[in-house]
Amino acid sequence: MEKDIHKSSLIAAICFALGMAGTGFFIYYGGAHPGSMVSLLGIYVCYGFIMGIGLGTGYLSPVKTLMLWFEDRKGLATGLAVAGFGAAKAIASPIMQAMLNGLGEGGIYKMFLILAVVYFVMMFCGHLLLKKPDGWHEPQKKEKGQSMLAVIKSKPITNYIGIWLMFYINITCGLALISQEKMIVKCIGLASMVGVISTVSAVFNAGGRLGFSAWADTMKDRNTIYKLIFVLSIVFTGLVILTGGIKNGEGNIALTVLVLCLIFVVNAGYGGGFSNVPTLLSDHYGMGNISAIHGLTLSAWGFAGLTGNQLATWIVNHFGEWIDHDGTLVNPTGYQCVLYATIVLYVIALVICLALVRPTDKALEAKKAKKNA
Repeated sequence: MEKDIHKSSLIAAICFALGMAGTGFFIYYGGAHPGSMVSLLGIYVCYGFIMGIGLGTGYLSPVKTLMLWFEDRKGLATGLAVAGFGAAKAIASPIMQAMLNGLGEGGIYKMFLILAVVYFVMMFCGHLLLKKPDGWHEPQKKEKGQSMLAVIKSKPITNYIGIWLMFYINITCGLALISQEKMIVKCIGLASMVGVISTVSAVFNAGGRLGFSAWADTMKDRNTIYKLIFVLSIVFTGLVILTGGIKNGEGNIALTVLVLCLIFVVNAGYGGGFSNVPTLLSDHYGMGNISAIHGLTLSAWGFAGLTGNQLATWIVNHFGEWIDHDGTLVNPTGYQCVLYATIVLYVIALVICLALVRPTDKALEAKKAKKNA
């Protein structure tokens, strides 16, 4: 990706479409050969591995390019790209559901095959349009040839560890709450509005990706955005804990609004944490190896995917009790207990943010200039 953005974007398009088509084929094969391990293995390889390469490479390819084109507003530029990644859920989900409902028998494998063609066309068009600005490499001459680890070690290693950990914790907490979001909404008496609230929370997710990153462009130190995200998350989580909002929200307008605010704030912070990572890393480590460093940092997203949902599920299954709520089993006390875990993690993330992540050179220079003035 650092050497040839066209090659990396083409690999992304091919792998994503090939993985999707392969998934459709092996779903079809599994239907024709029930119990076949070949089908299961094929789905893991295609949907997990090949599509995973396409997704990861496709996610990273435009980010550095946008930061190079819009150096003065790189937060806004990457925010637009990452917001698109989040907003795609709101667009693709209903389309995919409509395809499943309309394609009849074998709709799942047909959907994957159709989408493989559609996504390849769109991603190939993006590949053709993607271009780095002329002369982009000139400011980075001294960084060229340095390995990713050498660039990371150019600053205290605790700085990078701090960025990785606070990103991981933010995603873990976001997934823990988002995974229980629909059930929480039902607990506070809004079962009929689950779909609407889910869409609104997706808008906040995308808005956080764009809004927080654009806001960071106006700040001397982008790490300030993470401080704001963690403080807001701690405040709203603490308020819902103190009021027992999830358990007592039904029929109480103030508590219902408070719980919804928590859901929306966490979604916005979850999205904002994503969009600010590449620009924060570029401020600390320069642009020479930013794609590689960004890719390494996104491993925190992968680990959070393994822990966030599972943390919330374990807590809900081991605390509180299940009750029937209009024909649906819910556990208000369990969902409330999830917040105890997330608020502790948010506090840890804030401490890491304050203690381990150093101010950028730009922030230190601005502070020094202000002191001299």
